[in-house]
Amino acid sequence: MNKFTKIMVFLAVALLAMPVQADRIKDLANIQGVRNNQLVGYGIVVGLDGSGDQTTQTPFTVQSIISMLGQLGVNLPAGTSLQLKNVAAVTVTAVLPPFAKPGQTIDVTVSSIGNAKSLRGGTLVMTPLKGADGQVYGMAQGNLMVGGVGASAGGASVQVNQLSVGRITDGATVERAVETSLGQGDYITLELKESDYTTASRVVTSVNRSFGEGTANAENGRVIRVLAPRDNNLRVSFLARMENLTVIPGETLAKVIMNARTGSIVMNKSVMIDACAVAHGSLTVTISSDPMVSQPPPFSGGETVVVQKTQIDIKAEKGGLVPLPKSASLNDVVKALNAVGATPQDLLAILQAMKAAGALRADLEVI
Repeated sequence: MNKFTKIMVFLAVALLAMPVQADRIKDLANIQGVRNNQLVGYGIVVGLDGSGDQTTQTPFTVQSIISMLGQLGVNLPAGTSLQLKNVAAVTVTAVLPPFAKPGQTIDVTVSSIGNAKSLRGGTLVMTPLKGADGQVYGMAQGNLMVGGVGASAGGASVQVNQLSVGRITDGATVERAVETSLGQGDYITLELKESDYTTASRVVTSVNRSFGEGTANAENGRVIRVLAPRDNNLRVSFLARMENLTVIPGETLAKVIMNARTGSIVMNKSVMIDACAVAHGSLTVTISSDPMVSQPPPFSGGETVVVQKTQIDIKAEKGGLVPLPKSASLNDVVKALNAVGATPQDLLAILQAMKAAGALRADLEVI
């Protein structure tokens, strides 16, 4: 077996050998209304070592600097042309967690929106962070930490990871709180992360077994209403007990995830195939070009020139028709697909064709 075949078989055997495991309710569901909020802002990074935006191509960077200096009491003469190398325009993003209060700090990510070569060593100037409603919920400022490394000299350059994105730990201070309620009235609402009637029914059974019949009721395959104490302290204690109850989730939908860019293929244990036959072959076209010198005969008056000699080779590998039996386990599916002798890139096309033919009983998702 080749390396890819061994990896696929190992993953299949490992998945089948795993025992059925009960998950906590907190891992299966969220409490309605308890959610993160996205924040975004526009700012500038200063203090770069000549790796900032080229201001001739990013005029908004110069406008931002002039505006900032004006707010600080520095008025530049009209028509002043700034040639900046140590400044970069950036977007600042952050996630405001639920129950965050003014004065708490959150992490921010700073990304260049101009043509800055690197943000390493830069400092983010005070930047307001706004929510979807346009209100300011935080203020960000601080020194950037950039995980990439880059160097250049003599026309050659080397770069590892991204240099145009940095992060500031605890770089923003929350200025406004978002009201978050733990349910309305006597009830709270659980929302399953994956809609499944079996899982919803088992969650209801587990909660009622622990807190009494009628405590939880499923409205559909995702939403579950739970009767909870009105007092906030008692409600928090109730939720702490409930979210740690264990439930065996229902069987997941059969799904195959394919990444067309990397050739990665991941399938869960519910995937099955019906009996079918697959023919696999490949066509390879190789084009090579070699320079040759064409020299004219003596005294002919011609010139010596360089011409290209091009050669085209076409190689077609024969692909036989391989029967794939009906299988009911992931291990059988992997063995059947590897019997075709296809590479991961080839399997992308084979699985799509099997789905179109009705032989693959799973949802295909291409990312």
